[in-house]
Amino acid sequence: MTTAVSAAEVLHRRLATQRLLPDRLGSPAEVVGLLTGVQSQEFGHALWSLGMRSTGTYADAQAAFDRGEFVRTHVLRPTWHFTLPEDIGWLLAVTSPRVHQLNGTMYRKLGLDPAGLDRAAGVIVEALAGGVALTRAELGQRLGTSSLTLIYQVMNAELEGLIVSGPVRGAQQTYALMDERVPRECRRTGDLAELAYRFFVGHGPASVQDLARWASLTQTQAREATEAAAPRLAELTVTGEPLWADPAAPEAPGDVAYGALLLPLYDELTLTYPALGFPAAAQHPHRAGEDQFVGSVVLGDENVGTWRRTVRGRTVEVEVALAPGRTPADRNAVAAAAGALAAFLDRRLDLTITA
Repeated sequence: MTTAVSAAEVLHRRLATQRLLPDRLGSPAEVVGLLTGVQSQEFGHALWSLGMRSTGTYADAQAAFDRGEFVRTHVLRPTWHFTLPEDIGWLLAVTSPRVHQLNGTMYRKLGLDPAGLDRAAGVIVEALAGGVALTRAELGQRLGTSSLTLIYQVMNAELEGLIVSGPVRGAQQTYALMDERVPRECRRTGDLAELAYRFFVGHGPASVQDLARWASLTQTQAREATEAAAPRLAELTVTGEPLWADPAAPEAPGDVAYGALLLPLYDELTLTYPALGFPAAAQHPHRAGEDQFVGSVVLGDENVGTWRRTVRGRTVEVEVALAPGRTPADRNAVAAAAGALAAFLDRRLDLTITA
């Protein structure tokens, strides 16, 4: 049975599905498990994505990461994602061929043929053997390379399931051997149908096109995977377009009064749905098509502004730019959201709101 819903109801259901309403999850790892893959090239912002959906602080989330409760690697698309250790093997198996294909132009431009990539991977594996964790720069010293060549050599080793994130060292990310960080006996199995099912459970209501973009699949792959997963999903339509969701997802309340959300860079709520997302308010401060390295302010059913943060010692400076016409209640909601961010970071808040 297919249910027709409004665009607003789709947005509200996504908030509930992704635990951005008061019904949060208990730990960052539970959020990663729900979403399957969480884009995380901006590590600190990605931890806030987890913090918005769970309990605890930034320090708690980083400690969980350092313990290996969730890991970080290139998977799904040519960028970093958090994923659970038990999911990383099958996610790489079903998506890395496509990511390699997308990387092909850069491999050729940099002169990285398969034999050369294999040699570099061998050097990386040897350097990390025995529980060693090294930064990318340290791996570059072993390889004698740097810059883009090093980036793609290391990414290849990730996509081949040889290495994965290690604990954070100071402010630097490290790499460790996959087999030492994520034992094979702990890894689940899965296929494209399972990938589609997990995507819609964590991101629904969503479309085939959303799945294709999220997992770097062709439209044909995404359609066939969705058809295979469909018996376990609920089908909805908005303006005649089919969407899929978890039939057991939390119910969105009729009156969604969640306050404001300071969504970080590359959050799953803003990047996953290019065709049907939170519409920008009139005179939005972020010009369409410009990447200004800012987060999004969502309030009601609109994207109403942008925000940046700068940590200086024990203070976090949060600068919010809002579209005109916001009410005092809107500003109070934004201030409360900024306060939640400061509490997550365990910092004093220095807040500036402009319109």
